[in-house]
Amino acid sequence: MTTPRPVTLITGASGGIGSALARLLAPTHDLILTGRGGAALTRLCADLGAQPLPLDLTHPETFAGVVGGLGRVTNLVHGAGVVDLGAVAGQDHMVWTHTLAVNTVAPAELTRLLLPRVRAEQGTVVFVNSGAGLRANAGWGSYAASKFALKALADALREEEAAHGVRVTSVYPGRTATPMQQKVRAQEGAAYTPEAFVQPETVAATIAFALNAPRDATLPDLSVRPGPQGNP
Repeated sequence: MTTPRPVTLITGASGGIGSALARLLAPTHDLILTGRGGAALTRLCADLGAQPLPLDLTHPETFAGVVGGLGRVTNLVHGAGVVDLGAVAGQDHMVWTHTLAVNTVAPAELTRLLLPRVRAEQGTVVFVNSGAGLRANAGWGSYAASKFALKALADALREEEAAHGVRVTSVYPGRTATPMQQKVRAQEGAAYTPEAFVQPETVAATIAFALNAPRDATLPDLSVRPGPQGNP
């Protein structure tokens, strides 16, 4: 009997790490992709034969109606995220609410809704975190708080779902050559030099390794840092 291909849902697939991961997995996984929408996501889904999924991550209360009609889901990769740098004294509640909604609440709600499907497949949930999820520096308060909370979500989920055969991995990339990093460098008033950072394909390969690892292994936390030539 032929083993069915895993079905992997990736958020943040319009560009950066999510897009690189989708292209890497396409030969062996069936893909469900969500992102900011628009031409980039449409082209990617057409190129890869992937199913687009329209999700507004700022409104997790709308997810149930969107994902209710999905079939199998083996793996769930949370790759979407937003960042706005600023001191605690300078960021009002709207920045914090938006950042936490997209980076923490949306992954929690999407995971909750899809867990029965992932359990049925004994699949894997991957949270793309950040070095800021392990250490909070000045100017990174709202983003780091959302990523610290994402780590807590992953750690709790890992213990809760072990009995169901669901694996949970957090990936902590260092500075990665993505559009988000380009925005960060602009906010920092610094030059964006992609060659100085981890490439999105490298982080994608790390995520793919976690998804495809033999069942006798669980990879709870994986850090991906720039190599010796990097100068973040």
